[in-house]
Amino acid sequence: MRKEKTIYWIATGIIFLFEAVMPALTSHTELAVEGIRHLGYPDYFRIQLTVFKVLGGLALILPMVPARVKEWAYAGFSITFISAFVGHWVVDGLGIQTIFPLIIFGIMILSYQYYHKIKDQKSIALKQMTA
Repeated sequence: MRKEKTIYWIATGIIFLFEAVMPALTSHTELAVEGIRHLGYPDYFRIQLTVFKVLGGLALILPMVPARVKEWAYAGFSITFISAFVGHWVVDGLGIQTIFPLIIFGIMILSYQYYHKIKDQKSIALKQMTA
C-alpha cells in the first residue's frame, strides 16, 4: 500500500503543480494572455479556465473532497488536456507544446489509476475489519 500511495501522491502532486499552482500564479502574465489569444480563445476563457483548474487541483489534492467530485475533476482535466493537444495541433502543428498536454495527461491517468487502487484497498480492508 505504501508504494501505491507514493506513486499516487507524486503523480497527483505534479498535476496539482502544473494545473493549479502554475495557472494561479501565471495566468495574468503577458505570455499566458498571448497564449490564449494565439489559440483563438477570448480572454474571459483564460480566467474561467484558471478558476476551474485551481478548483480541480484542490479537489484532487484535498483528502476530504468526496470521491464523486474527484471523478469530475479528473474528467475536467482530461477534457482540458485533450482540448489543449487539439488546439495546439490545429494552430501550431506538431511540436513540444502540442505533445506536452499528452504527457501531463499520462501522469494524470497514473494518478487516477492509483487513486482507485488505494480506494479499493481501503474498501477491502474495511470489509475485512467488519467481517
